[in-house]
Amino acid sequence: MMTTTSQNSALDLVPDLDISTLQHAYANGLKPSQLIRQLLPLLAKEDCQNGDPDSHHVWISRFDHDTLLNMAKALDEKDPADLPLYGIPFAIKDNIDVAGLPTTAACPAFSYTPTQHAFVVQKLINAGAIPLGKTNLDQFATGLNGTRSPYGVAKNSIDADYISGGSSSGSALAVALGLASFSLGTDTAGSGRVPAAFNALVGIKPSCGLVSTSGVVPACRTLDCVSIFALTSHNAEAVLEIAGGFDHSDVYSKRLTRPAKAAIKTIGVPRADQLLFFGDDAYAALFEQAKAKLIAQDFHLVEIDFSSFIAAAQLLYAGPWIAERYHGIAELLSTKPDEILPVIRQIVEPASLITAEHTFHAFYQLAAYKRQCDEILATVDAILTPTAGTIYTLAQMQGNPLVLNSNLGYYTNFMNLLDYAALALPAGNRPDGLPFGVTFFAPSGQDWNLLDLAHRWAV
Repeated sequence: MMTTTSQNSALDLVPDLDISTLQHAYANGLKPSQLIRQLLPLLAKEDCQNGDPDSHHVWISRFDHDTLLNMAKALDEKDPADLPLYGIPFAIKDNIDVAGLPTTAACPAFSYTPTQHAFVVQKLINAGAIPLGKTNLDQFATGLNGTRSPYGVAKNSIDADYISGGSSSGSALAVALGLASFSLGTDTAGSGRVPAAFNALVGIKPSCGLVSTSGVVPACRTLDCVSIFALTSHNAEAVLEIAGGFDHSDVYSKRLTRPAKAAIKTIGVPRADQLLFFGDDAYAALFEQAKAKLIAQDFHLVEIDFSSFIAAAQLLYAGPWIAERYHGIAELLSTKPDEILPVIRQIVEPASLITAEHTFHAFYQLAAYKRQCDEILATVDAILTPTAGTIYTLAQMQGNPLVLNSNLGYYTNFMNLLDYAALALPAGNRPDGLPFGVTFFAPSGQDWNLLDLAHRWAV
């Protein structure tokens, strides 16, 4: 069932919610309260609990009409030039705290209502952005598909018979459906990249520690990143400029400064025999087109051995890092296990059997893989892969949830284990209209150089 939804919302005041579009409109007299009034009925159509069978199940909770209008009216009196994200509406994944709205992590029994915003949310609000509400996700951010939520299956923005990607499903949909200019997700295994690819968005998986995770429900605390979904690479960069920065209260925060600009020229690509498309010939063809586009833009492509990256990826769920997910929900598992979805319990419960010896063995394995991967990455400026090798229907995913979800992480699961920066970009569409995406990645701290590459890619 192909839907007709596009990235442009049905707004009369502006043609779309691109940040530059709104900034131009505000400079010419548009008020944030006018925009919010226009958005409110559109937001309500995508509430998880509104009973509409056509809903994509975007919002778990939202600020009410009066609260949103009061936020917007407070901005009406200010000068748009004084705030870099003046009046820009954004959505927040519901494992990131927003004061006054419950944080559920897609588990009602886990729900609590924070009294202060997550560090990154507060920074964005201070810059003039307007928080709309909390978005649907795979429960406890465990999944790459968007079907693992008691608040409803998150449906793809282009074809509702297909998965939206996860776990940051609702955050990607809020932007793709024209409800928000940008959104915050999280990315531990690919949750900020796979939904971007499946909904034709830009997805930043920042360097670990660049964006604070204070006020974020941990999935794997040592690996978690707050990610950004946006319509364009320029929008994504504008948000990252505000969202990034050291947070003393986050022990995993890093003082990463913007490096000197260095043009990315040489790009590694996995050997053909190491690429997996799981029978999706259209995605395979689109990846070849992406490589051809780079060559036409005078980039130099070099084949690399991708085996160490693949081996590292296997450690994320087959190794002891699954114990971090167990740690985050251990109390609920012991007291109210039936409140956790069976598929999540199936993934997490085996972590109770992991030994210290197993853990240290995996640490040693990862150190060896990282040495090998770093040496390969040092021979190029960045590496290009598909973001995902294929996309599945909702029925396919629900029929074989563990294997198909694992397939979705083939190109993503290693990224945070190896401490790299990554950027997911749209790269064409299959004949049936479903989007394909690619990911460029580089060493930690190279986020801005990846964005510069993205700007050139988009031309």
